Amino acid sequence: MEYIYAAMLLHTAGQEVNEESVKKVLEAAGSEADDARVKALIAALEDVDIEEAMEKTAVAAAAPAAAAPAAAEEAEEEAEEEEDEEEAEEEAAAGLGALFG
Repeated sequence: MEYIYAAMLLHTAGQEVNEESVKKVLEAAGSEADDARVKALIAALEDVDIEEAMEKTAVAAAAPAAAAPAAAEEAEEEAEEEEDEEEAEEEAAAGLGALFG
């Protein structure tokens, strides 16, 4: 993944994504650059619009993140409803107890 991150970083910084620049980023981050992997990455990115790929990934990642708060809110509402039902049952039981007390 660090190879892809290096390419994304270079692209975002407006730098050319090539073998030499990817190697420099990896080495600056403290990783050893494997020449074969760097060449494979550059070859794989030849026909890829990096900006478009990053946007699609961001949208895909945002969808589950947006659903999480809604699910949490729904679970909280269910818990509150259960508490209300339990309180109503307790009040009803207390009322019945008063009849016999």
